[in-house]
Amino acid sequence: MTNGLFITFEGIDGSGKSTQARLLVEHLRSLGLDVIHTREPGGSPGAEEIRALVLEGDTDRWSPESEILLFTAARRDHLEKTIEPALASGKIVVCDRFADSTRVYQGITRGALRPMVDQLHQLMIAREPDLTFIIDMDPATGLTRALSRQTSEERFEGFGEGMQRKMREGFLQLAKEFSARCMVIDGNRNIPVVAQDVAKIAKTRLPRTQPA
Repeated sequence: MTNGLFITFEGIDGSGKSTQARLLVEHLRSLGLDVIHTREPGGSPGAEEIRALVLEGDTDRWSPESEILLFTAARRDHLEKTIEPALASGKIVVCDRFADSTRVYQGITRGALRPMVDQLHQLMIAREPDLTFIIDMDPATGLTRALSRQTSEERFEGFGEGMQRKMREGFLQLAKEFSARCMVIDGNRNIPVVAQDVAKIAKTRLPRTQPA
């Protein structure tokens, strides 16, 4: 009943996924498509409030279990208030991070909590993206990029390069697990080259009723 399309971007900190999400949104809008650009955690008023709780402060501010509950609560509000209404009206939703980030950050790298993440996801979210771009980046380079931003949202970067390497491995594992929707893109190249590859793949997934 809907022609909406749900696209997500994933990757380690500093991978360039946010830049690529923005460039894809600009490209799709230039084609005359109705696109919603959003992010996680965040994307709705309630979820943005939770964002500040989980991304700021000391690295030991929350346990992995608490993080899972906070991220799931934010995602549920985001889904209800932003994502589902947009998709139901036939819009394209481009989201910077979604459930795959929780699967990796809390489910794999912060403890063996993937079963808990999956159970909560099935119970409270029960939606996967139609297409996911995993921007693959050298962990050392990504961490340097992320820290250079010098924002207050650097709690996860504070865990260091070792965690970045675990996260990269986790995202690559997810790409194999969800191979039908996950596309791994080499993010170590120039930004315009990466964006061209992303746009080419996204075009193949556009709803037939949308102009291409």
